[in-house]
Amino acid sequence: MTTSSLPQSLITTLPGGHYTDENVFALEQARVFESMWTCVVRAADLAKPGAFKTVQVGRESVLVTRARDNSIRAFLNVCRHRGARIRTEECGEVKRAFQCPYHAWTYDLEGKLIAAPNLTKMPDIDRVEYGLINVHVREWLGYVWVNLSDEPVPFEEEVQGQIVERLGDLGSIENYDIPNLGLARRTVYDVKSNWKLIVENFMECYHCATIHPELTEVIPEFADGLATQLSVGHGAEFGEDIEGFTVDGSAGADRIDGVSEDQDRRYYGLTVKPLMFLNLVPDHVILHRMFPLAVDRTVVECDWLFRKDVVDSGRDLDASIELFHRVNVQDFEACERTQLGMGSRAYAKGGVLVPSEHHIGGFHEWVLDRLGTSLA
Repeated sequence: MTTSSLPQSLITTLPGGHYTDENVFALEQARVFESMWTCVVRAADLAKPGAFKTVQVGRESVLVTRARDNSIRAFLNVCRHRGARIRTEECGEVKRAFQCPYHAWTYDLEGKLIAAPNLTKMPDIDRVEYGLINVHVREWLGYVWVNLSDEPVPFEEEVQGQIVERLGDLGSIENYDIPNLGLARRTVYDVKSNWKLIVENFMECYHCATIHPELTEVIPEFADGLATQLSVGHGAEFGEDIEGFTVDGSAGADRIDGVSEDQDRRYYGLTVKPLMFLNLVPDHVILHRMFPLAVDRTVVECDWLFRKDVVDSGRDLDASIELFHRVNVQDFEACERTQLGMGSRAYAKGGVLVPSEHHIGGFHEWVLDRLGTSLA
């Protein structure tokens, strides 16, 4: 079916091969994940110097740590000697340095080569030049963002610019005081789906009445298929009889201090390309980080953040957390079901988007532009 033959109400999607083709995924690894600012680690998870986490960014394993001066550093997780992986654990702590377990090349927390067998007999080796390869790093919203490009697009333009496009200004998100919130729950989902299907799902609410009964009870406008991301600054209003963003509509936790009256009793959803979602409600923030590991597999880490005093009090937050956990499970099951159809000849030329999904077409155009390809 060609674009010209479609009814005016419909526009085309990407072809199914964009969700199953290893070559397309390899391009995305190089030109999207390894070339853009990506949110990877909550800064508070690196509590002191020597704490580290390893994360997958495109084809690269990245070692993120806190240095002795308390700054955040990130390196390619590869020894400069023979290419062995420095750390294979997801997280951990070292006292003073990272040592390769193969030949004992040792690097300080700033990445400098500080020791190796017979290193003193090789005075011509520049210990900085042969140190770990640095990765650009930025801390914002209490999270660590990395960029593997040699010359990254400015963070303010690429990341914060998306927030402004969605909310109208940065002040709107700063009201939620995200860096100072406490972590109440983290759930990791291993989703058998291409990353783009997860992004597309988050961007629209045409499916909400079908698979999200709890969510549409709390936010009635979602039952009409309206997505919050269709207009700048729009927040979806809670139902009249709803007290809080909870699975049963009961009262939630104490409101975040900076949340304005205009933001109260509203939900704001934000897609921060390429791999992060932000969900803002008056008493907590839900933050998703995606890690595409294969063309048909994406790990999603979801954090529920509340005021620190609320978290420290031991208050029961299950009703608040359960609502979006159910949404996650419902969404990811839908994405996995959709992934199963992407390789069918019935979807070889793609599907269609109805009017309330037309903005997903903009995401598809963005992907094609990043890859330097077209559908022609």
